[in-house]
Amino acid sequence: MGSGSSLSCAVTLNTSLTPEQRARYQDVEQINHLLETARTIAVVGLSSDRQKASFFVAGYLKDEGYRIVPVNPKADTILGEKAYPDVASIPFPVDLIDIFRPARDVDEIVDQAIARKEKGIDSPALWLQLRIVNLPAVERALAAGLTVIMDKCVKMEHGRYRGGLHFAGMNTEIISARKRRR
Repeated sequence: MGSGSSLSCAVTLNTSLTPEQRARYQDVEQINHLLETARTIAVVGLSSDRQKASFFVAGYLKDEGYRIVPVNPKADTILGEKAYPDVASIPFPVDLIDIFRPARDVDEIVDQAIARKEKGIDSPALWLQLRIVNLPAVERALAAGLTVIMDKCVKMEHGRYRGGLHFAGMNTEIISARKRRR
């Protein structure tokens, strides 16, 4: 390991991004700024299935005080919140668009985010979850003046910078004095 890095902070495992791309799309200052200032998060691809990562992440964020806006054309409500079929249908400002859709779907989401900014509705930041990489789409978003985080989990980053991160990357919320069996 190089000087100044530590294992707990060097979370670059399993990413397809180059070091230069990580510096551009995973900037720690931008991540912290978004976690601190965003209050309303549209979760695109939020599933009503409790076993899906999107449900787990959105539930965690809601518990942490963020307003969650489900974006799922097949649902009426998720986590007790009205669901919208797409980003363009949300009638109020959002601070962050958290994307749980395949990379091929990101182009349309970026177009809708840019349109929201051009209409003066808001200027949402985009957050592409782990393993979701669409370089042309995020470059268009950046050119339009949007902030972009790519190939990171907002829940893991929140836990890392705001507390509550278990060694495996998840907050188990289980406190036990029992020793693990080996």
